[in-house]
Amino acid sequence: MNANFIVRLWRSVSNYEKALFLVFVLCLPFLDPFVAGDGVGFYAYVRSPLIDHNFSFSSDWENPKKDLQQLFLVDHFVENPITKTGHLPNYYPVGPAMLWSPFLIVAHLAVLASVRLGAHIPVDGHSWPYMLAMASATALYGFAGLCLSFAVARRFVAERWAFWATLGIWIATPLPVFMYLCPSWPHTHSIFVNALFLWYWLRTRGTRTPRQWLLLGLLSGLIVEVHYPNVVFLLAPGYEVVAAYLKAWQDRFQGTHMLVESVKRHSLWAAGILVALLPTFITRQIVFGNPFSVGAYSLWNWKAPAFGPVLFSTDHGVLVFAPILILALAGLVYLRWQEPALGATCISIVVAFYFVIAFYPWWSGVYGPGNRYFVSLTPLFILGLACLFGLAERLWKNQRAAALRVVPLTLVFVLWNLGLIYQWKTHLMPWYTKVYWDEILYNQFRVVPGQALHTLSEKFCLRCNSSN
Repeated sequence: MNANFIVRLWRSVSNYEKALFLVFVLCLPFLDPFVAGDGVGFYAYVRSPLIDHNFSFSSDWENPKKDLQQLFLVDHFVENPITKTGHLPNYYPVGPAMLWSPFLIVAHLAVLASVRLGAHIPVDGHSWPYMLAMASATALYGFAGLCLSFAVARRFVAERWAFWATLGIWIATPLPVFMYLCPSWPHTHSIFVNALFLWYWLRTRGTRTPRQWLLLGLLSGLIVEVHYPNVVFLLAPGYEVVAAYLKAWQDRFQGTHMLVESVKRHSLWAAGILVALLPTFITRQIVFGNPFSVGAYSLWNWKAPAFGPVLFSTDHGVLVFAPILILALAGLVYLRWQEPALGATCISIVVAFYFVIAFYPWWSGVYGPGNRYFVSLTPLFILGLACLFGLAERLWKNQRAAALRVVPLTLVFVLWNLGLIYQWKTHLMPWYTKVYWDEILYNQFRVVPGQALHTLSEKFCLRCNSSN
């Protein structure tokens, strides 16, 4: 029965969806299940209560004073790293831990059962079953988010262009680093929740029932709970709320019944947000004694925002390291012309996110080949790039002529980014500071091709030998 269901499901999806799944499967061998850096704080919110049955995080920070100084950049933690409630501070959002929980609980139960049967696996949340469950969950959430983004783009352009846009943004941006190589960081989870939010908002737009407003509120709270800058996506329903009351005011509040109904529905949306944020409020109260404590996230660079460097700096400038996003942004401008309300909303979200990051003291994201923060906007970038590809077909008035230009261009961006990721992973470029493009260009064309092929062949030979 299950096999028949899987066969029917496989036959029901399009060839482009099958191709996306194939790419996902082919990328899985590159999955690197480990927790490091910021990931320690995100993972601690699921490991500590699951294994230690508390929120002390004593088994998560190896050297609390040193680790907290590096991660939170707040000096007083170094002098006194214990909160007033007796816990080590952890200001990271709890959303990723919530998404990991089902997978980690299953892994924990499996480890406990294995230990009872005589296996020697540490029941500490750090051993390989836990790491594999965490990393696999991250990859699955990322793929689900990409599929939802593909579904959104397919609403507005031909499926072929939605596919190539999804593939391009997937592999020609820093996303693979945080989907496969650094799975304990929250950016892949952001893709999933933001894509789910965008998909549901579009699906219910204009016909949303009270129940759907409540569900949209729950999704709204979840996207914030996963990564705080995702709050800018609330501009989408926010515009609807403001428009409803502006119309009521223009009508001199003659439709009292409609006004009351709007208040009721929007109150359900707000209530859904608060309910979804309860895990954050509760854990903050437990750890800090204050449900609204945000720590280092309250620090902002109001006097000297990095508007230019965010985009063009050799220190993680988003457009410098992922030039395909220039095409995606152009596509959103085109969407504004085609679908004025939707295009304006998408552009507003991107601009608002850009402002948030520009005012953040650590705007560069510090870590990764490019600016990792903008991975959260993947669903919008896929939509924008798909719209631009659709425009190409209209301009050349021929699907084949457009494909002969779109497909090679996308593959060029993909190969370029894979070279950058390889350089970053193998330390051919700095992990944390600005890069020097004369070295990057030399490595891309003279070092990476041969070295990358040699590395892949070595791994393949090792696996073949181990299987024999």
